[in-house]
Amino acid sequence: MSDLFSVKDKVVHVSGGSRGIGRAIAEAFAAAGARVVVSAREEESLRATGLAYEVCDVTDAAAVERCAASIEQRFGRIDVLFNVAGINFRHAAETFPPDRLQAILDVNVKGNYMMASACGRRMVAQGHGKVVNIASLHTLQSLAGVSAYGMSKGAIGSMTRALAVEWAAHNVQVNAIAPGFIVTDLNRKLWDDPKMRGWVEARTPSHRLGRPSDLIGISIFLASSASDFVTGQVIAADGGFTSGSTWPLEVPR
Repeated sequence: MSDLFSVKDKVVHVSGGSRGIGRAIAEAFAAAGARVVVSAREEESLRATGLAYEVCDVTDAAAVERCAASIEQRFGRIDVLFNVAGINFRHAAETFPPDRLQAILDVNVKGNYMMASACGRRMVAQGHGKVVNIASLHTLQSLAGVSAYGMSKGAIGSMTRALAVEWAAHNVQVNAIAPGFIVTDLNRKLWDDPKMRGWVEARTPSHRLGRPSDLIGISIFLASSASDFVTGQVIAADGGFTSGSTWPLEVPR
């Protein structure tokens, strides 16, 4: 049974793995015995992880192909890809800046698709692999002010299903994790606001914000042989946020 969830010696590429959720996933897999490579645009933040790394801008098709080829050359294969790279910008839809829209689509949609394609091509050739995309609550529902981000994460859900269908015959499973509101170093200031924290804690059935460590269990599952018959799914890890809300009425017991 222990081998079912083992990721020991798997070659795991975490795209967008230098910070936040990506770094937490990368460090957890390294601790579990996987051979981990992180990639991102900034070498300094990559070096700080202490893990093997590739400098890669996912909006650059040539850079994405070089990254995947280098990992394959260094480790002989790519067993698992975590597509974590993503950016956000809050702004009203009716005046959303076109340059910001393009940047979000370039990273969140085009970049993640190209990385999935480059790594997936190698998985198809080797006859096995796991692609885990990082979706969002916005894949499943909407919040005001983040229409472009929501649109991009909706695309991640569609991409996950499409690639799962294409690659299932090659023993490549493609799934996505839709995290809830997760506190990281990048957004800690937002969640330190008592109004914001109170809103999430009241709205979420688990009555708390998430931590990057809350995503480790589902990440291990989707990367291991335990999920070999699971593909094309978007799995929420959100403390129940997308399931519904609690309300301030006493429940008879």
